[in-house]
Amino acid sequence: MSAPQRAPRFRRRLPAERRLALIEATIQCLKRFGHDGLSIRTISAQAGVSVGLINHHFPNKSELVAAAYRHFNAQLVGGMRTAVAQAADLPRARMRAFLEASFSAPNLDADTLAVWVVFWGMYRHSRPIQRVERETYQDYVGLVRGLLGGLLGTASAGKRRHARRNTPAAARELRRAAIGLTALLDGLWLQWCLQPGAFRPQEAVRMCEVWIASLCERIRGEADG
Repeated sequence: MSAPQRAPRFRRRLPAERRLALIEATIQCLKRFGHDGLSIRTISAQAGVSVGLINHHFPNKSELVAAAYRHFNAQLVGGMRTAVAQAADLPRARMRAFLEASFSAPNLDADTLAVWVVFWGMYRHSRPIQRVERETYQDYVGLVRGLLGGLLGTASAGKRRHARRNTPAAARELRRAAIGLTALLDGLWLQWCLQPGAFRPQEAVRMCEVWIASLCERIRGEADG
């Protein structure tokens, strides 16, 4: 009887796996060291690879940090999308799930704020980060717009044909509403991160719901008028 074959001790990673490992190492460095963690040498040490390997996968540090920005944002927004998908198939329940996910871990973790602070600090001087921020912001506003549209009866799955017949003015109103809500969410999130004792996360959810209810009442009133 032949001896069982042993699994290889080491496995060569695929390029996509290498890139992801470097991105995750970058995020961990930002959490641990802040802006000082942006050193390529620090990132390579965290990932356990050579500096040359980082240069092989990313043309420069800005592109690596931009990739980390995209990945970090996708994880956070992905958690919100999952919460919405798991909620009852009712516009109000979906919006509540989104708001609760916005004001819960990992969004309220101190490490999350630390990472965003570095990204924001690089935004002005980094074209790759500017590009990724535009892409991710539009995706986030689109999510909020869809949730608001469901509440207003203009973007639910059963009313897609009706949504196409909306006037340009109504579409602009919905877009402005989505931008307004994201601004409120960002402001409350940042205030809580800086002063956690100022209000409870559930209070932030309630403040957003009051704002949304007032918005919906005003838009519906204008439509009836």
